[in-house]
Amino acid sequence: MSNVFFSEPHHIFSWDKLGNVKEGRADLGEDTPVLVYRLLEYSMNHVLAEEFGVEQANELFRKAGFLAGSEFAKNVLDLSLPFEQFAAQLQKALKDLRIGILRIEEMEDNADKIILTVAQDLDCSGLPPTNEVVCNYDEGFLAGVLEVYTGKPYLVREIDCWASGDRVCRFRCSVQS
Repeated sequence: MSNVFFSEPHHIFSWDKLGNVKEGRADLGEDTPVLVYRLLEYSMNHVLAEEFGVEQANELFRKAGFLAGSEFAKNVLDLSLPFEQFAAQLQKALKDLRIGILRIEEMEDNADKIILTVAQDLDCSGLPPTNEVVCNYDEGFLAGVLEVYTGKPYLVREIDCWASGDRVCRFRCSVQS
């Protein structure tokens, strides 16, 4: 077995760099509390915002989410399914992985415009209200999944968030022209 960190620079992400978690964490298992995930996410966001400003930090989180969503779609989802079956598969995968509960609220023909919600979102559900949307990583993740599936670039923006006082995160997804 080759060392994935020597095949290309260790900071270049690809799905295979996630490793064999079952083997590596035989005693502790694959699950980690949401608190640990948020420690990583929010401390990283804090440092990026201090170094580069809030808007740049948000954009960097979107880019990271896009990369993750693209790799997730390519390695976990069946991209050959019709949209309804693809969406059901994505919904199941997000729920099984405890990322959140996905629902499609509205969709125009050819999925060029979609409004969807994620309940019990990994990133923000349970946060105190701050009157802002905070799920920039999710915006990128969803854009990556949708672009890989459709072959079209999407702009995804959160329009409602637990942190803004809502009980679900709502995202507007639209094909960029």
